Amino acid sequence: MQKLFIHISCQAHCPHYVFFLLLLTSVLLELGSGKEGQVLHRSKRGWVWNQFFVIEEYTGPDPVLVGRLHSDVDKGDGTIKYILSGEGAGTIFVIDDKTGNIHATKTLDREERAEYTLTAQAVARNTNEPLEPPSEFIVKVQDINDNPPEFLHGPYYAMVPEMSNVGTSVMQVTATDADDPTYGNSARLVYSILQGQPYFSVEPQTGIIRTALPNMDREARQEYDVVIQAKDMGGHMGGLSGTTEVKITLTDVNDNPPKFPQSVYSMSVSEDKVPGEEVGRLKAKDPDLGDNGLVNYRLIDGDGMNMFEISTNSETREAVVKLKKQVDFETKRSYTLKVEGSNPHIDSRFLAWGPYKDEATIKISVEDADEPPVFVAPSYTFEVEENVPQGTPVGRVHAKDTDVANNPVRYLIPRYTDVDQFFSISEDGLITTNRPLDRETQPWHNISVSATEIVRVNIKVKDVNDNPPEFASDNEVFMYSAANLIQSVSAVDKDEMAHRQHFTFSLAPEVAHNQNFTLKDNRDGTASIYVLRKGFNRLTQDVYFLPIEINDNGFPSMSSTNTLTIKVCSCDSEDNIGSCHMAPHVLPAGLSTGALIAILACIVILLVVLFVALRRQKKEPLIVFEEEDIRENIITYDDEGGGEEDTEAFDIATLQNPDGANGFLPRKDIKPELQFPIRPGLGRPAANSVDVDDFIKTRIAEADSDPTAPPYDSIQIYGYEGRGSLAGSLSSLESVTTESDLDYDYLQSWGPRFRKLADLYGTKDCSIYDADDDEDS
Repeated sequence: MQKLFIHISCQAHCPHYVFFLLLLTSVLLELGSGKEGQVLHRSKRGWVWNQFFVIEEYTGPDPVLVGRLHSDVDKGDGTIKYILSGEGAGTIFVIDDKTGNIHATKTLDREERAEYTLTAQAVARNTNEPLEPPSEFIVKVQDINDNPPEFLHGPYYAMVPEMSNVGTSVMQVTATDADDPTYGNSARLVYSILQGQPYFSVEPQTGIIRTALPNMDREARQEYDVVIQAKDMGGHMGGLSGTTEVKITLTDVNDNPPKFPQSVYSMSVSEDKVPGEEVGRLKAKDPDLGDNGLVNYRLIDGDGMNMFEISTNSETREAVVKLKKQVDFETKRSYTLKVEGSNPHIDSRFLAWGPYKDEATIKISVEDADEPPVFVAPSYTFEVEENVPQGTPVGRVHAKDTDVANNPVRYLIPRYTDVDQFFSISEDGLITTNRPLDRETQPWHNISVSATEIVRVNIKVKDVNDNPPEFASDNEVFMYSAANLIQSVSAVDKDEMAHRQHFTFSLAPEVAHNQNFTLKDNRDGTASIYVLRKGFNRLTQDVYFLPIEINDNGFPSMSSTNTLTIKVCSCDSEDNIGSCHMAPHVLPAGLSTGALIAILACIVILLVVLFVALRRQKKEPLIVFEEEDIRENIITYDDEGGGEEDTEAFDIATLQNPDGANGFLPRKDIKPELQFPIRPGLGRPAANSVDVDDFIKTRIAEADSDPTAPPYDSIQIYGYEGRGSLAGSLSSLESVTTESDLDYDYLQSWGPRFRKLADLYGTKDCSIYDADDDEDS
């Protein structure tokens, strides 16, 4: 079995005709292989087949017929079965086992796979026994133009020197096409420029970009954006295309000479400057970059070449003029220099565009400085006899001011050169002695004299706006009821008023909406106060206070709030102003102010008297003398007793205060200013006496005779607390509630004042609480 490989180019979708063309070609080749005049007989082969082709990217509704296999043993009765195996068999390629037709069931892409190798075999349908050995054949995918060109390395960046000749190569761009370059024009690319004309061009076949215009200047435009297109099918209509961007930058060359912006520069230097100090700077402009824009400077002419020098600052590329020798204003007041700026690196291609240098003139003026006075002689030697009296002239020194002002000179002897102050110097330089000199002690005196200028200095204190404005006159005005405009107010400021500075007036925020007055700023430093209503009555309110805010509009702005006092004045029927002062006026009820005050005072006095009387009526005696039930008077003691166990709470002996028996003890409620002795007739009971009645009478007599005591009975308060009570507890509420064995019969011996108490405790069995219970019941 032979294999026949025939390539047929079909531009259109013609898969149905491929098989017939291949079959026809095979027959013609076999016929042409015989000799002339000889009847050719076709050799018997078991297979009739060829190499097959299928077009990629087929999108028809039916599967593509790739080809047909046929065996000579196939009689068409269906007893033969065709089997297909290999790459893509059963998935991409399927075969009709009866007819041998092969179809492609999927869309094929040549760029993914260009060919497939398959194996075909004819077997008996019933037994699956091979009728012929298997044969291998190839299915090739035929390319179509389905891939556009691509620039794999874009975008691109390139540089080319400015001022390049036309046709200078910039760079080459290359595009690739995934289609088959050996089949048709699908991968044949042509380059063209879409953006960047007329500055650049591209070669169609190679993609080399070249300059298209002469004298492209970087200083005018530095960057260009170029768009290159690659198109397949040889650039013909219907071809696919791809684009890329190329950013082209022009590099600098030295094509511009330096240029000074000014032809003449003015500088100044003070005569007190020392050599090496900077005088001024200038710079020549060169739009070139890097070394192409470097400028060197040098002095080429002028009367100041010996007094000044010039150098180049490496960072700023400026020419720095410095002082070479010290200048003198009184000798020479101005100098002229000529400076040159030139490029050190020159491109020979652009020599014709030169010269690459420029010149400028520098005028330097010398400023006068306040120089110290200069003595006429460098040193002075004088002689004077010893022992001369004080004030003897020794000699005169002279110094002069070299400045134009020629200020007066003041002389001074530094004390460190004349410690003992033998000499003094006058304002005109005359040196005199201060004391007699002794040659034997000191034959020589070496002193120094300094000369200084006397200059008048006037210092003016500049004003700043640190004072707020205020009313120019008295802040009190008068108003009568019929007035509309009250008064115009003005302001003053202690600070200096600047040009066009003025005061502004406004009502303070708290009275901005008042119903009585309003303010109008006249914008001339004054303001007018107007009345908003009529019918002011000075009997109701005679004074009004109107706060006004004044701003001076300075820098910084200062403001103040000033209160304007407005007094309401009375007027007659003809609107003549009467009195503006406060006078007593009659109330509508007919009472004057003085009468009203007198009435109020009387009422207050009556209230005080009534209060005192009530206080006295409520005062009751603290001791019960009448035969009344003692249970109705409860006396509260501030001292808390110790109960039944307290045997030291009361001692009649201690009430007599034995410690103070020898002296008179004043009352503690009112401290007396005078001490009165005890009357002779009033004897004091003995310290150990138990006669309580006599003791109390004695105390009452002392109180009655004491002028410092109040005119009413009061309880004596004894501040002395005894050290114990022999009588034991005087009273205990708890004792009546218990079965007490105490005997109160001794109360009978205390006198008639304790009889009531003796009756309660000595002869009766019921207690105070029992009496209360009976009364309650």
